[in-house]
Amino acid sequence: MTPIEANKVGVNAISPASADQSAHQSATIAIIGDVHDQWSRADAQALEALAVDLALFVGDFGNEAIDIVRQVAAVSVPKAVILGNHDAWYTASKQNRKKCPYDHTQEDRVQQQLEALGSCHVGFDKLEVPQCNLTVIGARPFSWGGANLRHKRFYRERYDVSSFEDSTAKICTSIDTAEHNTLIFLGHNGPAGLGDQIHHICGRDWKRSGGDYGDPDFAAAIAHAQQSNRHVSLVTFGHMHHELRHDKTRLRERLVVDNYGTVYINGAQVPRVIETNSGWHRSFTLVTLHQGLVQTVRLVWVNSTDTIVSAEYLYGSTPKTNTPLDVVMNLG
Repeated sequence: MTPIEANKVGVNAISPASADQSAHQSATIAIIGDVHDQWSRADAQALEALAVDLALFVGDFGNEAIDIVRQVAAVSVPKAVILGNHDAWYTASKQNRKKCPYDHTQEDRVQQQLEALGSCHVGFDKLEVPQCNLTVIGARPFSWGGANLRHKRFYRERYDVSSFEDSTAKICTSIDTAEHNTLIFLGHNGPAGLGDQIHHICGRDWKRSGGDYGDPDFAAAIAHAQQSNRHVSLVTFGHMHHELRHDKTRLRERLVVDNYGTVYINGAQVPRVIETNSGWHRSFTLVTLHQGLVQTVRLVWVNSTDTIVSAEYLYGSTPKTNTPLDVVMNLG
């Protein structure tokens, strides 16, 4: 498998001839990074106030936190969700099963989460979004990341997947049957091939030697889509938090663009809810698309009155200065 060739932010995406000719309207997408128990009605209200066309949740709602997943499932905004490793924390891992706070013979909280989410869970599946003229393709759900497929028994029993090759084949089935040519990929962990330094977008930061901790099966599926003349507009994921374990002088790289013009976004702003002198602020990554192409990417913070109080441009048309925390922009 050829690794994804990635460039740093600032490479302009070039419109491919294969992009949907019908994808003429603009759309705004919200990416919600690893939740880790930080979700409430206030978060849902903030998301609804942003008036986005689509919300993408990258998983890790909590350690099999079924109540939070049910709240997310009830959000009125059109959405696609993929569950993360923490969402199968007491089920996939043999070691963690020993610490499980409930009886596995009596309930299956992984299955409960999947049933709560229904068709909006895109792991090994897809979601057609005709109002945006695109298809969301889900990567392998519950990913722990890395070059070795962990918890093979879990994947074999749940999905009949025993290898990265099996996983790639499942994802490629979704790609090949997608109704739209413009694709967005949603994973919990990102794809391999985006760098091996600890600060890279999927770089392993808990070892000083670094290493590429992206998913090889995810990378192979993206390559298949690109080589099949699908227009892969956006790939988003989380798992690898922005704050680095062994380097407190910088943050993780959040966005890269490959040679196809595909934009990769790590949305794992953790914690995604913070307390400030002016109250609680909630983070969202907002992506604007036009004709299926990414135009801008902003990390925004929303306060308790559903007002954007900070906006950091990660890609696209950047104002001279980012909006400081004491300047507000009213939504709508």
